[in-house]
Amino acid sequence: MRTIQLHLLLLGWLLALSCARPVEKPKVIAHRGYWQCEGSAQNSIASLVKAHEIGCYGSEFDVHLTADDVPVVCHEVEIRKGVFIPQVPYDSIKDIRLPNGETLPTLDQYLEKGKELEGLQLIYELKTDAAPERNRQAARVAVETVRKHGMEKRVEFITFNLEAAKELRRLAPDMPVYYLSGDLIPLQVKEFGFTGINYYYKVMLERPEWFEEAHALGLKTNVWTVDDAEEIREIARLGTDFLSTDIPEEAMAIIADL
Repeated sequence: MRTIQLHLLLLGWLLALSCARPVEKPKVIAHRGYWQCEGSAQNSIASLVKAHEIGCYGSEFDVHLTADDVPVVCHEVEIRKGVFIPQVPYDSIKDIRLPNGETLPTLDQYLEKGKELEGLQLIYELKTDAAPERNRQAARVAVETVRKHGMEKRVEFITFNLEAAKELRRLAPDMPVYYLSGDLIPLQVKEFGFTGINYYYKVMLERPEWFEEAHALGLKTNVWTVDDAEEIREIARLGTDFLSTDIPEEAMAIIADL
């Protein structure tokens, strides 16, 4: 009953706010860094630096936890054929080379470089495991490492795993936590205490009212991963706060012209 009453109240707010809230241009986040350029690669230190150089709001990166609890920056869980990051110690994968020649970066290395890049937010995707306890440990390591580097105001957490998101919120109530899976309405996201929704752009195109619902609840909105020029324009016009893309330089130019 309480949820229904809150939802009805929300609809009333929306009626009042729909015409009052100006649509601001979204800020651009480089998905896995700015990697589609010379000398870069996905989730590389170079991609982080290049995202800063072109003036992105943020640079997204993925973090897996090794079997011996070393957080490493990599999207794929299977880093080589038959080699899964959560199942092996760090020493067995530390010398793996990225396509641009860098070695696999640790979270410590990534945050140290990010600290030098003033004005750039680091969008930390917590990758999860099948075992709930490992997910809780990944969240603990994430928060501890960010705090060790004094990057609490520069790092924003995102994750597909609801339990991991709840653990991040519990451990870091002072830091942004966004939910990625797209299976919760904005009201549920608010009730969990998360900062906002960060949903696949096609989910949001099917539910455009979620932008206004989220904003009426004080939530932020982000979408991933939008790489088509016309869809970037459409999403921007719907009022998202942030937009994650593999073409950040082009996306910023498109948004600037709106």
